[in-house]
Amino acid sequence: MEFANDLQRSGISKREAIERAAGVRLRPILMTTAAMVLGVVPLITASGAGAASRFDMGLVIASGLSIGTLFTLFVVPAAYLLMAADHARGVEQQAELEASSGEVMRTV
Repeated sequence: MEFANDLQRSGISKREAIERAAGVRLRPILMTTAAMVLGVVPLITASGAGAASRFDMGLVIASGLSIGTLFTLFVVPAAYLLMAADHARGVEQQAELEASSGEVMRTV
């Protein structure tokens, strides 16, 4: 979200900032999730003594990471679009304020 805020401050619209930020973060998020899920595959495929508890633990970890990734990729950007402040408008208002204060200072 910080990356999207920085992009907005540079003058980009909120939606475009979200799309760019999501594009930049997509690969690292998917790589991390894939590494963690593949790391628990041995727990899911375990056999022998205690295999049932290892399977349960591996399933919880893998499904939790997968659900968390889906939230990260879809729900968080959607919530940001709805709830976050539009920093691009703030930059425009700040520029207008500085311009008007400069005019006041010139007239004094």
